[in-house]
Amino acid sequence: MRTTVTLNQDKIKDLLKETKAKSKAKAVIVAIDEFLKRKKMEQLKALKGKLKFDLDADEIRHRER
Repeated sequence: MRTTVTLNQDKIKDLLKETKAKSKAKAVIVAIDEFLKRKKMEQLKALKGKLKFDLDADEIRHRER
C-alpha cells in the first residue's frame, strides 16, 4: 500500500542509520515491525501471574505429542 506522510528529516536520517536500511521505506517497515513486536511483548508481560498452568516446564517439554 502506498502512503504519503511528512516526516522529520533528522529523525529519518537517524532511523536510516540505526536500522542500516538502504531505503526510507525499508527503514520505516523495520521501525513499525519493531514497534509492533514490543507492543506484543508488553501485552504478554501484562498477563504474567494471570494465567494458570496445570503442567510445569519439564512436563511440557517431555509431553507426548
